[in-house]
Amino acid sequence: MTTRMQKRIVLCIAAGVTGAGLAGAFFFGCAAPRPSNLGARAGRLSPCPDSPNCVSSEAATSSERYVPPLSFEGGANDAWQRAREAALSLPGAQLVEERDDYLWIEVTTRALRFVDDLELLLDANERRIDVRSSSRVGYSDLGANRRRVEALREEFERQR
Repeated sequence: MTTRMQKRIVLCIAAGVTGAGLAGAFFFGCAAPRPSNLGARAGRLSPCPDSPNCVSSEAATSSERYVPPLSFEGGANDAWQRAREAALSLPGAQLVEERDDYLWIEVTTRALRFVDDLELLLDANERRIDVRSSSRVGYSDLGANRRRVEALREEFERQR
């Protein structure tokens, strides 16, 4: 980790503690480097970390990290296009990687410029789209990733 990245992470931590930190985070952003552990492997998304700043449709249904996948009827290609459009319509969304059955989108929050990672994985046979949303820095996200997935779900359903 470079000194610059370390300073940025410290600044982001300070943002939660002091007004000066909030101002610094506003001007400099709270982005950590892109994670190297994301992506679909063997038809699965990466598991959530131990910290409560991630939600996933692949987490255990009894877990606080669980969110239901996007389910669909009809054609998988149509559903995948709807999910893609819904994800990219989220505020601060920017496409990082796209494959036939996988999307990775960085979502930058407005106020403090935190960068979170949103992933979608199509399972055409099961008629679902798995979703994972995770913060790059910090411990708690105060429910931001869950709200993002629910906004995605609402837009996906609205496009039917």
